[in-house]
Amino acid sequence: MKVHPGRRRIAGLLLAAPVALALSSRAARAQGAPLVEVYKSPTCGCCNDWIKYMQANGFGNVRAIDTGNARKRAEVGMSLRFGSCHTALIDGYVIEGHVPAREIRRLLKERPKALGLAVPGMPLGSPGMEVADGRVDRYDVLLVQKDETATVYATYERKEPRG
Repeated sequence: MKVHPGRRRIAGLLLAAPVALALSSRAARAQGAPLVEVYKSPTCGCCNDWIKYMQANGFGNVRAIDTGNARKRAEVGMSLRFGSCHTALIDGYVIEGHVPAREIRRLLKERPKALGLAVPGMPLGSPGMEVADGRVDRYDVLLVQKDETATVYATYERKEPRG
């Protein structure tokens, strides 16, 4: 039985259509997501883990800038007292450190007048700082103002190691 070349081409297009549609919808979602620029050291593993965490949590448009973050942190007005290993910029806000995606989504929805969010230091169990035993140190996500004042935006409670 001989298949007409036109039918073979149509069959191939029909088979390829679902794949093309899935790829284009993924690209459209990433295109609609705000750009997250992350200033970090090129060798920092926990920063890379935070980037992967952000991508897995709906922030697919992430760009790593491997120049360190001290200069950028100072440039955008985030005080060193709120400092951590990476500084991110997203939709007009500064995100300092291992801030959970849930709080970033809340920030972008509520749009408070603020410089941004910070998780000072590198608390165990925060996104990108997970440890094998599941331990989570208590830490606060701070809403930082341009005048360098801050209020607690969210608190993550301590969890003991699995035993």
